[in-house]
Amino acid sequence: MGLTSAMYTGLSGLRVNETRIEGIGNNIANVNTNGFKSTRTLFQTQLSRLLAMGSAPSDTSGGTNPMQVGLGATVGSTQRTTMLGTLETTGLNTDMAVEGAGYFIVSDAAGGQYYTRDGAFTLNAQNQLVTQDGHYVQGYGVDDNFTIVPGALGALTIPIGQVSTARATETVEMDGVLSSADTIATSASAHTSQALIAGGGADATASTLLTDLRAASAAGVTLFATGDVITVSGVAKGERDLPDQQFVVGTDGTTLGDFASWLETAFGIQTGNSLPGTPGVTVESGQLVIRGNNGEPNAIDIRSADITSNNTSSAIPFEFTETGEAEGTGVYTSFTVYDSLGNPVTVNATFTLESLPDTGPVWRYYLESSENGSSGRALGTGTVTFNTEGLYTGINGDQFSLDRTGSGAATPLTFTLDLSNLNGLSTQESSVLLGEQDGYPPGTLNSFSVDSDGTIIGAFSNGLTQTLGQVPLAMFRNDAGLVAESDNLFSVGTNSGPAQITTAGLVGSGEIVGGALEMSNVDLTQEFIGLITSSTAFQAASRVITVSNDMLDQLMLALR
Repeated sequence: MGLTSAMYTGLSGLRVNETRIEGIGNNIANVNTNGFKSTRTLFQTQLSRLLAMGSAPSDTSGGTNPMQVGLGATVGSTQRTTMLGTLETTGLNTDMAVEGAGYFIVSDAAGGQYYTRDGAFTLNAQNQLVTQDGHYVQGYGVDDNFTIVPGALGALTIPIGQVSTARATETVEMDGVLSSADTIATSASAHTSQALIAGGGADATASTLLTDLRAASAAGVTLFATGDVITVSGVAKGERDLPDQQFVVGTDGTTLGDFASWLETAFGIQTGNSLPGTPGVTVESGQLVIRGNNGEPNAIDIRSADITSNNTSSAIPFEFTETGEAEGTGVYTSFTVYDSLGNPVTVNATFTLESLPDTGPVWRYYLESSENGSSGRALGTGTVTFNTEGLYTGINGDQFSLDRTGSGAATPLTFTLDLSNLNGLSTQESSVLLGEQDGYPPGTLNSFSVDSDGTIIGAFSNGLTQTLGQVPLAMFRNDAGLVAESDNLFSVGTNSGPAQITTAGLVGSGEIVGGALEMSNVDLTQEFIGLITSSTAFQAASRVITVSNDMLDQLMLALR
């Protein structure tokens, strides 16, 4: 019986080492498999045959130990090692690696859920993030405002090459300094035309018909006829050229007062009881008077040849003389806002120092735009105040509207002006510029990246960056208890515990590294050593069988 048992004991040695070599072979075969976790084979002893129980110490004996002969080895378990593999940078934005204990979540077409450490993802024809075998990477999508919608997992879509929606500007934030060293705007530019009369010889008034208007120096010649086109070209405001505009007699107005109001709108002159001075275009004592708003940045520069008519008898109908000069420095800037269709609209902003009371500087600003529909250039005015330390204290008049009639966009475009980031310190010069505005034009998604918490950030051609989704991770109480499937996938095992879905970076799940892959954690040196020891043990076990067989042969020969 002893020799036969020895043969079976040797056989058990063959079997366990064969299993270990099989595991080592699998590890070596997957040494370049992304996210692969190596396994190790653990042996246990089989039952031992008890020859004697042994005895306890007594008065006549010091005691004996049990006499046992082992019956070989068996495979106790194959244990997966879950330690992190080396991360390799690939530069591909669809590649991801987990630097921690979490697993990516994927699903098949039937909705079956699996888990993987292999982050070699790609985009399919529908721009969905998938594995190499077409399993859908699961994550959280976004709503129309690009806000992540947590809760329900679904296939992640990254719409490369598709157009984003536009957004109308709602808030405009300005940065910079309004220097208290500037001079106060105390006066405005003023220009007065030649003497004008009506057909009867009386001084022209606002109600005088344009078709009856004459220069006093040429009373017999009417300046305009119905249908004449009056062109305003070359007028500057604060050394900035205003766009050319045309007035059609009889269509855009019939009286000198109508033309004066049209000029006021065309020049963007802002009027109102709260404004300093007497800005506007008026008819006074038979003359057309053009007064701008206070300050050099608002100064209007107009020459007689800047207003022309297609009427050959009075090609240059008005002769203007400068009768007032703008005084007071300031600063001019422009910025772009967007309507609901994403059309850019340029807004000009002029700042002038209005007063220097003991409570701190007071600045007035004027907003205008040549794209304000039929409402004219002027958008409105307001004041911003600072304390005696140059700190912002408040704003009066921060809501502005742009007429977008005829553009197809929602009208009016209303936005809030935020000047809280300005200061009123005494610097060498004032400087104001756009800090930020929340509107944007349509743009194409060009690329994306993955943040450490799994947030997918898209970069659009219009310079906008938006959240496109989020990749969560699954955690298990015992990830060594997961069941290995094909294609680098795992499924929930009876001893793994259920999947706990969490955000990357929380509860030990680890961070996601975009543009990288986790390599296999197989240690080839260790595997080669194991291969040598297992093959040696296999040979030795086979020798046990051979020797036992030889001894049985000798026994059979002795019994003949």
